[in-house]
Amino acid sequence: MPTDDNVARIARATGFSVAFFDEDDIELLNAEGVSFRSMTKMTAKQRDAAVAAGSIAFVLNDWVDQRFDLVPPDVPDYGGANPEAAAQSLRQAWGLGVQPVKNMVHLLESKGIRVFSLAENCVEVDAYSLWRGTRPFIFLNMGKSGERRRFDAAHELAHLVLHQHGSPNGVEAEKEAHAFAGAFLMPTASIKAIGRVIPTLDYILQLKKRWIVSAAAMTLRLHEVGHLTYYHYNRLFVELSRKGFRTNEPFGVRPETSQVWQKVFAELRRDGHGVQFIADDLNLPVEEIVKLVFGLVTIALPETGQTSNQRRLGPNLRLIK
Repeated sequence: MPTDDNVARIARATGFSVAFFDEDDIELLNAEGVSFRSMTKMTAKQRDAAVAAGSIAFVLNDWVDQRFDLVPPDVPDYGGANPEAAAQSLRQAWGLGVQPVKNMVHLLESKGIRVFSLAENCVEVDAYSLWRGTRPFIFLNMGKSGERRRFDAAHELAHLVLHQHGSPNGVEAEKEAHAFAGAFLMPTASIKAIGRVIPTLDYILQLKKRWIVSAAAMTLRLHEVGHLTYYHYNRLFVELSRKGFRTNEPFGVRPETSQVWQKVFAELRRDGHGVQFIADDLNLPVEEIVKLVFGLVTIALPETGQTSNQRRLGPNLRLIK
């Protein structure tokens, strides 16, 4: 056991309070059950930073569960199914039809998936997901574009429904998740209904606005359903790269954020509390919480001594699909 002096030094170095280190050990993520992408590019330091962030998210999630009654998980198990068929089945099960998903984060939260942001400074960790008992979690990197984060969210949703009982890692699992994400965001029936496609970048940019995806994802999906020949698909990708649209493209969308945390903070404000109230209760630095909740920050109000009873996010606060 470290001495009191060493604990104080650790606290100063990490920004955590001494009280945090006096708490019981927190639950650590099992990295083997996490859908880490680009494992060959990720360093052990980057992986461990992402795992540590997820472990703190567990603490934060348990705090919310004790005080709010959120919707239960509604995530079917399509293990072993064809990714395209699984995407179509999930859309049908969730009553989405074939129209574009307006907000992926809100949709996931409305189905009981806990979505946290990942602000760790490691570009190789695009996103990851895992099951904790019966509760699914998704972590999204804040450093990505709005279009990329939507695709990452759909990609991680694929791991939750396709690989719940198997390894979410590996080349084949990533291919399946990628295929699912494209089919979920851009359903085959709707894309085929577009009709004749003009193989120009301007036309692709117009289509991407409707489906709220990147121009690259739109181009690939059009090729997958047979609307673009390999020649036109390849030519468009070359043009996308030449103009720098693979990293920064026109008609960018605003990155999506959490609706659950907006509602939780609104409820806390009614009791005169802010994010500092959560930080103090959990002995966590405010910055650690802010990084996990998409940067949603509430101004701490004077404490009133009130305590919150458990509240249900009922009909008037139901999540919007």
